[in-house]
Amino acid sequence: MSSRLVVVVGATASGKTELSLRLAEHYGAPVLSTDSRQVYRGMAIGTAQPTAEELSRAAHYFIADRDIREEFSCGRYETEALALLERLFASHDTVIAVGGSGLYVKALCEGMDELPAGDPQLRATLARRLESEGLEALGAELERLDPLYHAQVDLRNPARVLRALEVCLQSGRPYSEQRSGKRSARDFRIIKIGTEMDRETLYERIDRRVERMMADGLEAEARALHPFRSLNALQTVGYKELFDWFDDRCTREEAVALIQRNTRRYAKRQLTWFRRDPEIRWMAPDRIEEITAYIDSVL
Repeated sequence: MSSRLVVVVGATASGKTELSLRLAEHYGAPVLSTDSRQVYRGMAIGTAQPTAEELSRAAHYFIADRDIREEFSCGRYETEALALLERLFASHDTVIAVGGSGLYVKALCEGMDELPAGDPQLRATLARRLESEGLEALGAELERLDPLYHAQVDLRNPARVLRALEVCLQSGRPYSEQRSGKRSARDFRIIKIGTEMDRETLYERIDRRVERMMADGLEAEARALHPFRSLNALQTVGYKELFDWFDDRCTREEAVALIQRNTRRYAKRQLTWFRRDPEIRWMAPDRIEEITAYIDSVL
């Protein structure tokens, strides 16, 4: 297989974007995002989408290319991304994929289980229940319907809880029973690089990034999105905390501190997810010569 997909993963704020751009420039490759939120328009600051200058350094895909009201599942991402890769590999030997959404990376590299198609009406009902009853109540229902998955899932992630509940209620079977774990064959080579950084440095970078986001206009961005706060796309760290401030549930200072804390927790969960993958080679993101030498050695 002459075509290769270089997949850059790691925690938020760990240097993935800059590494992906340097790799794209080195190999003359396009960049495909594996971030479940950067795909939406109107969320540039809160999701740390590449800047205009960064976008000019390489062709990018799945960045701000759809409306926040559009449902975009892992399964749909897999279908669209594989079709895109087929076109890109016709003119490029190497494509760079970058992002921290573990399920999107899994969908791209391994494929997703064939679960029931989404039910928009049921999903809307669950979203309303999330708003009125809270995530803890829905988590309790998931525990009743599927205790095995309840013990595994991140119960602070609304998207995961809602999707599992949707499958349980729609099919009448536990979500965990319908996850096969089988890998789908890919007709291109996959090389995975993890951005390695010590925890203290990472957390300092996260805190500074949140401060920079606020300085760059995150508050105004979140206020424009506030009317749509019940949408799945906005159940995201950085917006939920500001929405609570706008709704007088906390102060501005508390909201910013919570964004920093919750982003650090999210980074920890990302690392827990990716550390389970033995195919990932963990390397310092600024050691570009070592990284390219490793990528070339795999061939």
